[in-house]
Amino acid sequence: MNHKKIQRLWRDEGLRVPQRRRRKRVGSSTVDAPTADAPNVVWAVDFQFDADEHGRPIKICSIVDEHTRECIGGLVERSITADRLTAHLEDLVAARGAPAVLRSDNGPEFISEAMADWAGTRTGLSYIPPGSPWRNGYVESFNSRIRDECLNINSFYSLLHAQVIIGDWKDEYNHHRRHSSLGYLTPAEYARQCTHQMETDDSQNVRTE
Repeated sequence: MNHKKIQRLWRDEGLRVPQRRRRKRVGSSTVDAPTADAPNVVWAVDFQFDADEHGRPIKICSIVDEHTRECIGGLVERSITADRLTAHLEDLVAARGAPAVLRSDNGPEFISEAMADWAGTRTGLSYIPPGSPWRNGYVESFNSRIRDECLNINSFYSLLHAQVIIGDWKDEYNHHRRHSSLGYLTPAEYARQCTHQMETDDSQNVRTE
């Protein structure tokens, strides 16, 4: 009796060797995410995945301002590390200012030390509970749109091709897609006309006037 015969017997009986599953880490939120009643209050960030014609992975990061519905940033790369993500966020903050809160799931890039160090005192981190994607509904809705209208109908022959096609779709979404919730303005138009201002009271509750 050798290990090969034992493996064959296990396979014939439909048995499986039990595997230990590592418990998924859960991030520690530093603030409760407020209602996004003004621009730059809550940025929602999430990843989704696709592949090119050769089966090589494409990782897509989208960042949405929950008030204006703008896709304010994003990365399309083979791999996106926590350091790469925080560098991109730093570029966005330099151009737009820091959000009050960054909302995400508990992905390893989001709960990493690099993200905690980057956020520091400049912005709060709010993690949705595991298995609750609806708690990050704005970016999930955006992901569904880009999946149905871009990723599912295009075949990418290279990473550069994917970056161009996805970038064009996001530009169309921001500048040509009208939203009933924004008074039938595009996200970019609404953001330009938006007069809402974020104010923080002594208890650090975000409100608008």
